[in-house]
Amino acid sequence: MSPGAILVDHTTASATVAREIDAVGRQRKVGFLDAPVSGGQAGAENGQLSVMVGGDPKVFEAARPVIEAYAKMVGLMGGVGAGQLTKMINQITIAGLVQGLAEAIHFGKKAGLDIEKVIEVISKGAAGSWQMENRHKTMNAGKYDFGFAVDWMRKDLGICLAEANRNGAKLPVTALVDQFYKDVQDMGGRRWDTSSLLARLEK
Repeated sequence: MSPGAILVDHTTASATVAREIDAVGRQRKVGFLDAPVSGGQAGAENGQLSVMVGGDPKVFEAARPVIEAYAKMVGLMGGVGAGQLTKMINQITIAGLVQGLAEAIHFGKKAGLDIEKVIEVISKGAAGSWQMENRHKTMNAGKYDFGFAVDWMRKDLGICLAEANRNGAKLPVTALVDQFYKDVQDMGGRRWDTSSLLARLEK
């Protein structure tokens, strides 16, 4: 890349890798932003991604108009690596949410309740989430080909757990859900979406 150019990295990787790329970029006078995204394929196609950015504020402001063309939310979270750390928080949160939703639907089915009616009510209260609104129907139908793949989630959770090992954070639920996703992989669900935690409970 030419001096003065900016590299915006939308992959999900470790904060360490982001800092290594930035160091090489600085040597070549190339700006760098680690900018992992959330929103999946649909978010990308519809310009509705959330973009979590780490990097120099001046570099961020220069790249921001381009990023905003495909994002509904873009925020500078701190220096290089902060975007990746924020994405880790996003994945930690999703892992817990999806496991909770899977258990709730499983419980509701065992209790003989109409899941659609249940979700219609509880989704408007404190339990509501994007996962509940967008995944409960397919989960209830046992269909798991509508989103972020289990293989990718395990890769991301591995990054989270490695970072937690470095910084001393305790992630007991995340570690447990990561193992639940391994169970799903062992069931043949490597490319099922992350809501397939329910399939593990119903096997």
